[in-house]
Amino acid sequence: MATSESGSLILSDAEQRVQLRRAVIASTIGTAIEWYDFFLYSVVTGLVFAKLFFPKSDPLVGTLEAFAIYAVGFVARPVGAAIFGHYGDRIGRKSTLIATLMVMGLATFLVALVPTYESVGIWGAVILTILRFIQGVGVGGEWGGSVLMSMEWARSRETRGFIASWPQFGVPCGLFLANLAVLAVSQISGAEFLSWGWRIPFLLSLILVAVGLYIRLGILETPVFARLVAERRVERTPILQVIREQPKTIILSAFARMAEQAPFYIFTAYVFAYGVGTLKLSRDFLLVAVLAASVVSFFSIPFFGHLSDRLGRKKVYMTGAVITGIFGFIYFGMLGTGVTTVIFLAVVLSLIPHDIMYGPQAALIAESFTGRLRYSGASLGYQLASVIAGGPAPLIAAALYERYQNPYAIACYIAVCAVLTLIATALMSDYTGKDIEGEAIGGAARAM
Repeated sequence: MATSESGSLILSDAEQRVQLRRAVIASTIGTAIEWYDFFLYSVVTGLVFAKLFFPKSDPLVGTLEAFAIYAVGFVARPVGAAIFGHYGDRIGRKSTLIATLMVMGLATFLVALVPTYESVGIWGAVILTILRFIQGVGVGGEWGGSVLMSMEWARSRETRGFIASWPQFGVPCGLFLANLAVLAVSQISGAEFLSWGWRIPFLLSLILVAVGLYIRLGILETPVFARLVAERRVERTPILQVIREQPKTIILSAFARMAEQAPFYIFTAYVFAYGVGTLKLSRDFLLVAVLAASVVSFFSIPFFGHLSDRLGRKKVYMTGAVITGIFGFIYFGMLGTGVTTVIFLAVVLSLIPHDIMYGPQAALIAESFTGRLRYSGASLGYQLASVIAGGPAPLIAAALYERYQNPYAIACYIAVCAVLTLIATALMSDYTGKDIEGEAIGGAARAM
């Protein structure tokens, strides 16, 4: 390892490969921990929060109120993208990722200590809302940094889709861990689970955060950002600059996620409220089914990321959107059979159409932004979808079912999301094969 005249590190090919492996591992594990925190809230919302924090409400109203707090985390994600995107493009990917992990982990830990309606009345829900907002801020800054930490260490342009898909792999890992944790503590009797059992997985997040911090502290800054610093091309106000220079790309990135994000939270969060409340399925049955679905994603996300390196990001991504639009009808048809084996299969298969998009999505979005604005632009575009897709999805699904008493109304909503994704993705440029180091120094740069 040597140092250039400008002060940036010069690494041998072997050292670069080692750093790439470390960056991918650190990004994936850290992302898995953050998504464990975020999904844990999702799972528990559909199972217990309406009962604990809105006991005076009608069951449906209580569920909607609980999911409204759940949606606050999504509203906060663009805020986190703006805050941490700014610092990610100003002071570096590594430092910012350490901060996002701490913010997310501490907020999740504190959820375990929130008093219920029985103890403090409506203030319990108020505190929960604040902590959910902080969670959203943390996860809003996480995605962009974790993707860039991996992708900007990749030297081969033919492997960027595959490498950038590994932080995406953290999503099914977090989903698996969250459902596994709730499944484990759900073996406690019903009354005790509602009283204190649900708090245990939130308390455990503190241990996971410590592990994540240890791993992330051991990696170097990405060569793309190091080069920007060495050549004094770091932006003073990256979030404002990317809004001025690439507003269309930000908007298209958000709408391109409609078919990926909205159905995902219907299939992994709303399914608990719908399955237990309407279909009268057991909580543990649904937890195991979602666990199995997340295991399938362990393999499908990297596979479709790799496929995008061969066939192109847009081609793979748009195929996933078409399949998702059709699958919504198949999914609710399978749930409506009442046959447990068919229902289990529906839940397990539900994430595959999502993964066809989610695998190449990181590279598709990140490659669309120049390096000096990439953390801010990619984060903002990615997280704006939380406001229009992920956050409202369970609420819209619950409202549609209440209005029409027919789950195919929800399938129609999924199909509309798929159409919006197809239009947005078609308008995006396919940057597969471009040199991100070259892009990193493109455009009018600002001195530090």
